[in-house]
Amino acid sequence: MPETRYYATGKRKTSVARCWLTSGNGKVTINKRPAEEYFSRETDTMVLKQPLALTETLSQFDVLVTVCGGGTTGQAGAIRHGIARALLEFNPELRLVLKRAGFLTRDPRKKERKKYGQRGARARFQYSKR
Repeated sequence: MPETRYYATGKRKTSVARCWLTSGNGKVTINKRPAEEYFSRETDTMVLKQPLALTETLSQFDVLVTVCGGGTTGQAGAIRHGIARALLEFNPELRLVLKRAGFLTRDPRKKERKKYGQRGARARFQYSKR
């Protein structure tokens, strides 16, 4: 019998994460590196494990992720989104728990574009009276 794999895509800002869940003992691999090695900040590794911890499936699955684009925090958010969606593939009954925690909602916040005649998106050039 072939091994069951659950796949989902997660996104945040400009990061896109492709996540596969396979039966295992809780090993998380990101771009062929362990999660603790890939992310320098502990909060990022904590964020991506939230859906597994919430559904008490942390030691049930091995997670394989390929992620690209954005920064570390955006990538961690994208991975969390992807893992939550993959858990739905595994068990649709987890939907209510994951939805209440807000893990299934794609975070719509993005960097606002810079406007012409201004220093930034909202910041203006400094006004000089004299």
